Formats: sequence, C-alpha cells, structure tokens
Amino acid sequence: MSSGGATAELVVSFGEMLIDFVPDVAGVSLAESGGFIKAPGGAPANVAVAITKLGGRSAFVGKFGDDEFGHMLADILKKNGVEAEGVRFDPNARTALAFVTLKSNGEREFMFYRNPSADMLLTESELNLSLIKRGKIFHYGSISLISEPCRTAHLAAMRAAKQAGILLSYDPNVRLPLWPSEEAARTGIKSIWKEADFIKVSDDEVAFLTQGDPYKEETVKSLWYDGLKLLVVTDGEKGCRYFTKDFKGQIPGYAVKTIDTTGAGDAFVGALLVSIAKDNSLFKNEEKLKQTLTFANACGAICTTKKGAIPALPTASMAMELVAKAK
Repeated sequence: MSSGGATAELVVSFGEMLIDFVPDVAGVSLAESGGFIKAPGGAPANVAVAITKLGGRSAFVGKFGDDEFGHMLADILKKNGVEAEGVRFDPNARTALAFVTLKSNGEREFMFYRNPSADMLLTESELNLSLIKRGKIFHYGSISLISEPCRTAHLAAMRAAKQAGILLSYDPNVRLPLWPSEEAARTGIKSIWKEADFIKVSDDEVAFLTQGDPYKEETVKSLWYDGLKLLVVTDGEKGCRYFTKDFKGQIPGYAVKTIDTTGAGDAFVGALLVSIAKDNSLFKNEEKLKQTLTFANACGAICTTKKGAIPALPTASMAMELVAKAK
C-alpha cells in the first residue's frame, strides 16, 4: 500500500464475496472443462481489493460460510489490506460458489451454487453500522437485493450511510441467472436507483434496464435523475461515457490483449472511488474527472490481461504506465 493509504478516506463495500471456479483451459463450456482453478470473486469484494491495490482504504461488509472457503476469503481480504471487521460467518450455510467459463470471445457464462449461501443470510442485526458510518463512500451492487434477509440488511445499511452524510455508489452488476425473472431483475435493480450519488453501468446493462439502444444518448439519459452526481457507462474496450448535471463526454479505452474480462468493471469502479474518496469535487470539474476516468479505463484494461478478478487487479503504477504509453 502507498503511504497515502493511512490518510486516504475509507470506502466501505457491501455485498457478496464468493469463489469463482474457472476452467483451466480457455474457450470451453463448463461441461467440457476437465479442471477448474479457484479464484476469489464477487463484485463488491473485488472493488474493495481494487481500492487497496491502488493505495486507497477500503472495508468489506458481508457474510461467509464458517467453512474452509469462507475463512480463505476473509484471509484474502486481510492479506490485501481490506478492513474486515464487517465480515460475519454463518455456521449453518456455505460460502457461495460460481462456475464461470469464458467463451472463445472472452464473454462469460455463469452457473451459481447458492441455495441459500451465507451471503444471502446477512441480517440487519449483523451489520457493523459504526464501520459503515466511518466511510466516506458506501458502495454496493444489486445481488444483495435478490432475497431476504440480505435485502433488508442492504436497505438498512444504505439508510444508515445516507443519514451519516456518506456518498452512495451503485454498480448494479446484472447477473440474470440469480434473479427469478428478467422483470424481477429490472424492478429490483431500479428499486434503489434514485438513492445513489453515482452509478456505473455497462453498455449491456443500459440495454437491459432501458430495453433501448445503449449507444443513444436519450436512452442513457432516461437513467438520469435529479440528485445524481455522476453516471458512467462503460463500453468495454471502447472506453466509457460520463454524464453529470453540467457536462458529459467520452473517454477512449485501451487496446490490450484480453484474456478474461472478469473483474474489469470492478477495477474501473475501484479506481473511480479511490479518486472520489480523495477529492469529491471531481463531478464538478470536468478536467479532473477526465483524468480520473482515463486512469480508471487503464485499470479496467489491465485487469482483462490476466485470468480471474482479484489476481488481475492492477497497482496505480501499472495503470499510470499504460496511460503514459498510450500518449
């Protein structure tokens, strides 16, 4: 961690952390795979680690099974400098697993084992509210909204953060196989939409949520609401688009040799949140925002050049090197 880590503002990340099992050979279906490599995953946890790897401060709030995998995940958080006093262990439920395969085009196919897994069973009474209130930013996804009691815990954590004047960051991370239906996913994801201060969505998620063309500005604008400070749409290797109350624009991406897109969005979000935690005037200053998003694009790009999410998350110097090289 960089020396700035001790004074940097805390980002608290809430939600699921699980184990992804990834085929040891690229481009095969789950059924065809002969062997799997286990990799820690779960978007909110990836974001927490992305932040510490970039020299920021983060904490994770969530629940694991009181099993080998759960303790392994808690250790990974600690080894990466993520504050883990918001982690709980459930003696009666297992840590969630996901089997993830990359088709030959680098896109992912998921199969989840959660019925129910420990992360879904986090209750409101298990929340470490003092930790949440110490944050400058509270970050979350939508998977924790799918079932009770976790949904109630998620809403309570958001409420506590909002009342404490903490900025809310939302990356819905649409995972359709986990929702009862597409309609349930759309409704659930939108149910907390207007609470966030900043939202990051991918082009595919814009298409899913609006059922419109994600590259048309009016489609993206339909997701805007009064009170939102920043909306960012990531467009894969094409980079990202940004919208604030006063300005909007596009930042090109980086051409890299993509091996696995897992965690790229989380690396991007981590970079964005590290910058906002240091300086929340970003959404009022377009020049600063452009620099931040250029850096975030580089972090996302680097993350696609290695397998797995957490092992592929970059350091700040790696990202700065890519930015400098592209100039």
